[in-house]
Amino acid sequence: MKLSALRAVAVGAMLSVSTIAGIAIAADNPMVGGAPMYDTKNIIENAVNSADHTTLVAAVQAAGLVETLSGAGPFTVLAPTNAAFDALPAGTVENLLKPENKDTLVKILTCHVIAAKALSTDIKTREAAFTALEARCEAELLGIPNAPHASVPDGAGEHDNRVEGTWGAKPVLDFAPKEHHDLGVALGIFDFEAGGKISGARFTVLRGWGARLTRALMNYMLDLHTGAGYAEVWPPAMVRRSALRGTGQLPKFEADLFAIKGALVEDDQASDRDHDLFLSPTAEVQVTNLYADHIFEPGELPKRFCAYAPCFRAEAGAYGKDTRGLIRQHQFDKVELVKFAAPEDSYAELESLRGQAEAMLQGLDLHYRVVTLCTGDLGFGSAKTYDLEVWLPGQDAYREISSCSNFEAFQARRAKIRYRPAVGDKPRACHTLNGSGIAIGRTLVAILEQYQQADGSVIVPPALRPYVGGVERITAA
Repeated sequence: MKLSALRAVAVGAMLSVSTIAGIAIAADNPMVGGAPMYDTKNIIENAVNSADHTTLVAAVQAAGLVETLSGAGPFTVLAPTNAAFDALPAGTVENLLKPENKDTLVKILTCHVIAAKALSTDIKTREAAFTALEARCEAELLGIPNAPHASVPDGAGEHDNRVEGTWGAKPVLDFAPKEHHDLGVALGIFDFEAGGKISGARFTVLRGWGARLTRALMNYMLDLHTGAGYAEVWPPAMVRRSALRGTGQLPKFEADLFAIKGALVEDDQASDRDHDLFLSPTAEVQVTNLYADHIFEPGELPKRFCAYAPCFRAEAGAYGKDTRGLIRQHQFDKVELVKFAAPEDSYAELESLRGQAEAMLQGLDLHYRVVTLCTGDLGFGSAKTYDLEVWLPGQDAYREISSCSNFEAFQARRAKIRYRPAVGDKPRACHTLNGSGIAIGRTLVAILEQYQQADGSVIVPPALRPYVGGVERITAA
């Protein structure tokens, strides 16, 4: 038996553990010739150390290495380069197992042990490199935004957004309108100083009618949406990293999130970053992830949900913007609308989602306009977005109060949300949609500015009066 008959070279960037020969140590302890690899290594090492011929032969047989040593088996990739092979007399493998060839067998088996250890180390190194490469590849892929729908207008920023229409008329005021900040302070319903004292900048304490109107708006919104067939959910305020990755906030927008520092996870989860917790920036995250790793069966779509949730955003890129009032706060309240739909139905669902958000503003008789965001202003994960912008007389400007978006399969692929079109079909990614239904704080802002009176009082919209005991006007305490 010559070296040329036994030698083989392992090649390739990665070797699967299941193909490794003889005595390599595998993490899942696969079998070689009926003996686990780990046990095989111990058998051979003990036999070599004993240098007893009977023990050596028993080791070869127990480890199932007869075919390996003869060059006939599947494990010749481990055959080492060693002069001991060239010293073998011509003949069959039985010659190798004869007492007079004990020293040669010891040398060969010793080489197998050394080669196996080296190969095991090399495999672990390559597997670690491959794992790191996979993680890098995933991070790059997760940073790629969604493609815009063909109907989205081209543009560089918000000034290129397309106005689709307006609803209602701007309120006619025969006095100089005030901004909500000044109105709220004068009415005693906004306490910015207390919010700063307790929590810092961009936090506000709502007092009296500020708190009561906020509660009334939440109930009014949820009643309107549930009455239209949306199922209500009340989700947790804290969410895992994996949930935020599913809806697209992570990894790109981590700087805009508030991370929770503390031992809230089980000990066996402490090293898994997917179990990191954050304060949710929008109920879109929680409600969408209700169906992460889920398959909708035929006939289950569409699904429609509404949810109230406190929202938290660091607003890392908003330094110096909207520093007065409630427009841009670190903590704010919002009712969210979320839909799951089949791809062929998702754009019809987007129109009805937008209509539902508009119904909220129309019910309060608030003047607003609808714009389609251009490509340069479109969100990271959205294929198409409508913004509802409410009129603020005190600012003499329209300001966003709701965004209604179709994410198509973007979130569904990340969160593994699938549906089966028909019985027996393979599951495929569904489409997800969501929209503000609507931001409560900004709705309060719009009511104060559009319903303000010359004496500083504010009329309560008729739709809200049943929620505040029939009160028609709020005045300074």
